Amino acid sequence: MPIEEKTVAATFAKMSEKLRDIVPAEELRYKAELAFEINQLKREKNAVILGHNYMEPALYCSVPDYVGDSLELSRQAATTDKDVIVFCGVRFMGETAKILCPDKTVLVPSPKAGCSLAESITAAEVRKLKKQYPGVPVVTYVNTYADVKAESDICCTSGNASAVVESLNTDTVLFIPDEYMAGNIARETGMNVIFPIRNPRDLQKRQADLACTIIGWKGRCEVHEQFTLQDINKIRKQFPDAVILAHPECRPEVVAASDFSGSTSGMIRYVRDHAASRYLLLTECSMADNIAAENRDIRMLRSLCIRCPHMQEITLEMTRDALLRNQFQIEVPEPIRVRAKRAVDRMLEIRGEGGAA
Repeated sequence: MPIEEKTVAATFAKMSEKLRDIVPAEELRYKAELAFEINQLKREKNAVILGHNYMEPALYCSVPDYVGDSLELSRQAATTDKDVIVFCGVRFMGETAKILCPDKTVLVPSPKAGCSLAESITAAEVRKLKKQYPGVPVVTYVNTYADVKAESDICCTSGNASAVVESLNTDTVLFIPDEYMAGNIARETGMNVIFPIRNPRDLQKRQADLACTIIGWKGRCEVHEQFTLQDINKIRKQFPDAVILAHPECRPEVVAASDFSGSTSGMIRYVRDHAASRYLLLTECSMADNIAAENRDIRMLRSLCIRCPHMQEITLEMTRDALLRNQFQIEVPEPIRVRAKRAVDRMLEIRGEGGAA
């Protein structure tokens, strides 16, 4: 819940309770002023603020009405009675909120907040794949733009990807755009992974040897692809008691060597439900600070700290300006939105961990 105190001093005091060991006091004083102003604007504009788990701690712990992964936050957006939704996350997250609640004004604080995965494939490339592999269902990771979702049969999250693939009850699926997630799904489901080939007949020849096939795409998250098996081996040698949690966008060998793999919300639940001496998260490193702020008795290792440059674009300053000026609105053309919503709605029907990015 947001820190909505009556004075800046009170806001600073509340933020200091959570962040005194994480954010320097001078920085907190400045950010408390911003948080106070944002919470005032939020009431004036009849707005709700959604904060992704990757937001920097001073923002995450001060102004969002809801925090979570992109899918959880979109669900919250879909049920809000507020006029304005400020999505403190990257553009595809704002688009998903707009897909689910087209009557709301949806703002993303920075126009530069993109995503390497979402930008790794276009709607035209999906259409080309569908022509190359006619009749093969298209499963699209939620970390994609609306026009790509619109070309899909069903979307999935990092928490229910395997369940979505298995629900199709088919020998072959197109899974886009995350190369490593495709490999992780294959490991979980006993399927095989190949990547688009020039002659579809080659696939037919290989089907004799491959009982079940995922046709993947060479998209990667620029944060998660940096974690390696060597990193895990070094951490286990130095901190043998550490529990290592990996996001499914990590390399398959990294996920296999970790103690748990799940969405950002799945990792948060795991930490809360277990009692390890210390944890290492193989994901965007702001999340470790946010978990530590909410759980003072939990020890988080920060040996492998990698920040997402796109998530870094979302600041308290930009969030204030978005509300103040009603800027950087998300628009999704209605024909695309309707088709994309079908794929998202199908995803919501599938059981699984349920988390997104």
